[in-house]
Amino acid sequence: MGRLRYISHPQVVVDPDADVRSWGLSELGRRRAERMVTRSWVGGIRRIVTSDETKAVETAEVLAAALGLEVERRRDTGEIDRSAAGFLPPGEFEAVADACFAAPTARAGGWERAVDAQRRITEALADLLADAGPGDIAVVGHGGVGTLWYCHLAGIPIARRWDQPGQGHVFTIDRATGRPLHHWRPIDEDGDTPSR
Repeated sequence: MGRLRYISHPQVVVDPDADVRSWGLSELGRRRAERMVTRSWVGGIRRIVTSDETKAVETAEVLAAALGLEVERRRDTGEIDRSAAGFLPPGEFEAVADACFAAPTARAGGWERAVDAQRRITEALADLLADAGPGDIAVVGHGGVGTLWYCHLAGIPIARRWDQPGQGHVFTIDRATGRPLHHWRPIDEDGDTPSR
């Protein structure tokens, strides 16, 4: 059995007037995605699954083009639903994100509860961990919901201390055990050295 690489999309073009799910990669984000495909860990990927949000799809398409693979879209792997709150300026966004992780059973700022998002992503990707085929699987998604999945897989309580340090990161899961092999690491770095 191979590994599963959970990849969060890199930097995006922020448009306060558009649905966050439609935001695309910025020039920097696209450059980082293109650097990602030159990393040694990418070569073993044989299957690509993505959230259906534009920024994730665009990242997955860069990966797919480099590997000659198709992209599978899964709606239930999207980011923590914050559509009820609308666009929040950075400081306010961070405060609500902190509250979301600090009280996972509450709807912080109208956002989807962290426990519900964790359950959703866990159920949506369970079959990939059971995939006994050779080679690696890449899932392209989002930092918040990815962190919730990481916490579930690692058997640790939901806490923002496990969140990615910025957009465009990856963690690796051993599909045989279903456990993370390392914490978030930038997508444009090499190596598999565990680092928490």
